[in-house]
Amino acid sequence: MATIVLDNERRRNAMTKDMWQQFQPVLQHLADKESVKVVVVRGAGEHFSAGADISDLKDILHDPDTGRHDGGHVSAGENALASFPKPTIAAVDGYCIGGGWQIAGACDIRLATDRSTFGITPAKVGIVYPLSGIERLVRLAGPATAKYLLFSGDFIPAAEAMSLGLLARVIPHSNFWTETTALAERLASRSQLSIQAMKDIVDIISQGRDGLGEANAAWQREMVLSGEPEIGIEAFLGKKTPEFKWTRRDSRLFEL
Repeated sequence: MATIVLDNERRRNAMTKDMWQQFQPVLQHLADKESVKVVVVRGAGEHFSAGADISDLKDILHDPDTGRHDGGHVSAGENALASFPKPTIAAVDGYCIGGGWQIAGACDIRLATDRSTFGITPAKVGIVYPLSGIERLVRLAGPATAKYLLFSGDFIPAAEAMSLGLLARVIPHSNFWTETTALAERLASRSQLSIQAMKDIVDIISQGRDGLGEANAAWQREMVLSGEPEIGIEAFLGKKTPEFKWTRRDSRLFEL
């Protein structure tokens, strides 16, 4: 398990331009590192993230390639996290606001403490939320809930966020990190072929992208070549813990 810590604790982990820019190189390093099976994203101290640093917001949202202010460094960091091939867990405690939600929303699984607070606040500062964040919110929660959260900018507690489809679990703060680590360890023990294949397929379906059949066929071929089913079945029949061996580094998937 690798942990990415959002660390600007003095400002409730508000994300500066430099922090957003670090996502891509850090995630590329973790994608290439064979020993890393799961990535957990958390905030330093008592909060996940209060969002993009408002004092630097125009520069953060600016896209130098297009000249527009539609996401810029925020969307680049968010999309790097969303496209990361291995499973990701957002471990949310305290405030998860604005751009902080974009980070959490880009993770595969979102866990939160019972003292967490969520809010998506572009209407409070007169900006249009980055398109990448709106699209992901609509896919997760549906258009009606997305409009409620985006229009109002209201803060909502973790229990309500879960009822709206934003979270997988709400866990008491007293044992939150124990349970988060336990989940990460369970994911790391599973077949990484299975997890990465199904992550890819689910993402294609949820985003309505072309190539679903081709991706599924390629992963099915990789499954046959990998030896993972034989390891899993033998362990199951022998009542043992399977020791899966597949890694993306060794994969022939994109050569087929």
